[in-house]
Amino acid sequence: MQGSSRPDRELLDALALCGHLLGPGSVHAFLAEHRREVFPDELFEDLFPSGRGRPSVPPEVIATVMVLQALEGLSDRQAVRRLETDIAWKAAAGLALSDEAFHSTVLVLWRSKLRGSDRPQRIFDAIRAVMNASGVIAGKTRRALDSTVLDDAVARQDTIDLLATQIRRVRRLIGELAEVWVREENLAGGRPSCDWDDPDDIDRVISELVDDAYELIWAVEDLTDAGLVLAEVQADAVALLALVAGQDVEPGDGPGQWRIAQRTARDRIISTVDPESRHTHKTAHAYRDGYKAHVAVEPETGLVTDCDLTAGTMGDADAAAGLIETEPEGTEILADSAYGTGELRDHLADTGKKATIKPPPLQPAVAGGFTLDDFDIDPDAGTATCPAGITVTISRSRRANFGRNCKTCPLRSQCTTATKGRVIVLHPHHDLLTEARTQAATDDFDAVYRRWRPMVERSLAWLTRGTNRKLPYRGTERNQLWWSHRCAAVNLQRMLTLGLNLDPAGNWATT
Repeated sequence: MQGSSRPDRELLDALALCGHLLGPGSVHAFLAEHRREVFPDELFEDLFPSGRGRPSVPPEVIATVMVLQALEGLSDRQAVRRLETDIAWKAAAGLALSDEAFHSTVLVLWRSKLRGSDRPQRIFDAIRAVMNASGVIAGKTRRALDSTVLDDAVARQDTIDLLATQIRRVRRLIGELAEVWVREENLAGGRPSCDWDDPDDIDRVISELVDDAYELIWAVEDLTDAGLVLAEVQADAVALLALVAGQDVEPGDGPGQWRIAQRTARDRIISTVDPESRHTHKTAHAYRDGYKAHVAVEPETGLVTDCDLTAGTMGDADAAAGLIETEPEGTEILADSAYGTGELRDHLADTGKKATIKPPPLQPAVAGGFTLDDFDIDPDAGTATCPAGITVTISRSRRANFGRNCKTCPLRSQCTTATKGRVIVLHPHHDLLTEARTQAATDDFDAVYRRWRPMVERSLAWLTRGTNRKLPYRGTERNQLWWSHRCAAVNLQRMLTLGLNLDPAGNWATT
């Protein structure tokens, strides 16, 4: 059953005795006075549907600890230790100086309950409700979008480690596979014995591991055909083994031989410990392993109005719609060229929002040559005219093929290197993208973009400060919850800087 705090203070109440030591305007002082208003018991009632059993730790205490934990970037054990020994934490949570802390596994339990609920980000939502009630962003109709890469909590594994680790795991989970012969010398622990300077010996190890992986997969198929029912964790392990057995290898020179493929598989799994982590990057030269954290920010205050965390391979524009779903018509969306897709612009137009988004630069077929904007596209007539004045019809597949006209064209060297001539394929949202490039060339666009867009980068710097660039958990759901708590904590800190208070009438306000 859900527990609750006593409203009366104990003799050794930390706030009563040491409240003057808390920094004025600090998150600790704010939570010490107002945690019950921000995190009322009814906010968490659905997590404890049964009224029986031992009462839980009061939800206002747990929510307070989670906010402070995210604010200071602490592990569960560190957070619990801080709650037990730090006066500011005790005062914030409403504890007495002599109170002991709960066990660190209580935080694990609560996060599990939150993830399994229909409102996993309710702590972020509670802080956002205070933000909206205070009026700090009232009337501010701009939202800036951006993302950053957060490092995962595991080590990257190469192909051999992926295969050996997952083979061992599948054999451990499915006892019936103990009778299937595999090369035990490659699975004895650590890395298989190999001459790592000899490519042929590396190929030998790869071939042996791939063969063993498929032997286990086929054995599982035979067992299931014979009536064995796999538990979810067992089925997931076998599926993961099948993925890692095929993603990095290609057939070798002989039968039954395999070698590492000279390519990187799309959406490649980089660790069997965290199968959801991915290779990701924000620039062409900065590759990392992890996830993408997305935010929508009000650019005058730097407050996060919504947040999300996705696989590192998800495009920024694909995550954008969810960040601005609740924003009203007329909201101006500011973002860099990663958000400049025609699909997102079409969505913004359909929902009545204004796009101040940098368009992706056009790439000419020839360096320094003509781009798409040098062609005259007439959608009404269904024609395209090239810089040399040649007009062709746009096909139903949205292709304009200049073909033979390019052979004798004096401008060919500035237009195409294709043997069969220049072919233009129009985007389904060609008109929107053309309009965006025209808009981006104006001084008005530049003035608005340069003034309001950069604040989101400052907000991301606040959010990833210190150790908060590295994620503490494995998997998207766990890290999504952490990211929402981190955004909530930084939002609260920022609002206090802006003068958040509870006025005499009991309303949230900022000075």
